[in-house]
Amino acid sequence: MRYTLLVMGTPYSRQASHSALRFGEALLASNHRLEGVFFYHDGVYNAARMMTPPQDEPRLASRWQALADASGARLMVCVASALKRGLLDAREAERHGVQGDSLAPGFELAGLGQLVHATAITDRTLTFA
Repeated sequence: MRYTLLVMGTPYSRQASHSALRFGEALLASNHRLEGVFFYHDGVYNAARMMTPPQDEPRLASRWQALADASGARLMVCVASALKRGLLDAREAERHGVQGDSLAPGFELAGLGQLVHATAITDRTLTFA
């Protein structure tokens, strides 16, 4: 089966991000296909480049990147939610006159149209909020 994940929970204050990540890893272990992960609302913080958790906590952005590398899934970050929370790629930073980008490598800004497309081409879409 082909899956899309919708992640709406913050990375270190709620369980949603951890659960979504572990579910995505389990999909690969079970020979399912993960097509994409869409980060929405506070879930966009999973894509923060400068997130530096304590050494005894998982580095979620790195694990999301590893999952995307292993699965070929796109890591899509809602552009509207990201901009409101200060997460910009180099192009958006330049467009808004902000110095420096803050989106982690491997993540891409995307619109809700990409979420709709991802859900249309997959068998299941699961939400983690």
